[in-house]
Amino acid sequence: MQLKDKVAVVLGASAEGGTGWAISEALAEAGAKVIVAARSMDGLERLAAKIGGLAVQCDAGNETDIANLARVAAQTHGAIDIAVNAAALPVISMIADVTPEQLQRGVEVNYFGHVHFIRHMTQVMNDGGSITLISSNSTVQPQPPHFAYACAKAATDCLVGYAALEYGARGIRVNSLLPGPIKSALAAGLFAIPGVEELYASHVPLGRVGLPRDYADTVVFLSGPTYITGVNLPVSGGNHLTGMPRLEDVESGADAYRSDKTA
Repeated sequence: MQLKDKVAVVLGASAEGGTGWAISEALAEAGAKVIVAARSMDGLERLAAKIGGLAVQCDAGNETDIANLARVAAQTHGAIDIAVNAAALPVISMIADVTPEQLQRGVEVNYFGHVHFIRHMTQVMNDGGSITLISSNSTVQPQPPHFAYACAKAATDCLVGYAALEYGARGIRVNSLLPGPIKSALAAGLFAIPGVEELYASHVPLGRVGLPRDYADTVVFLSGPTYITGVNLPVSGGNHLTGMPRLEDVESGADAYRSDKTA
């Protein structure tokens, strides 16, 4: 197992069938000792029991919680080798309608939280470790009405380069993933609409939407002894080359598309 006896922290792992959950399972399968964290403990303790890990409550937008997560990890294992922040807070609004509260909370989780995560995890991380942040393809392909979410994640993509430079002298690698459409727990309602999965898959050169395991396998790879840092890596089946469906297609055209596709 390529990560045998490594210690990993995964933030944003409470949703069964979600990306953080799959990442935690994959790291454990690769031999790592995994601490899982999320704001909600629902499901988190079940995941920890399943993979033989430890569950810690942590709000991804709260620096005090993140500092405590790092402290618990260090107290439990001495130091960590791998840190993954898969937490995200969707903010759905057009620019004309967004509230100050939406902007603030979106930035707290989707940008500030990553800054806090990097700072505190590197304080308890062995030299030669790996940090992976989960960003979004929406940072490079506008997807209204997700501008507030995408702009915060774009700041995180910029952060990746700065962190890679700052911590490179310690051999710590910092990267992010830019997922395309994911058939995960968070998107279950969307992909339950007839025709929507086929619609999204038609925008993916590899012909299918992503699954949480696709991203988990990439995180495991980046957590090993790679020569990769400072990269915002599209993991989208090629969707970054084509773009997402338009919102109006998702809302009103999915059934028609499905009929055309299966005719």
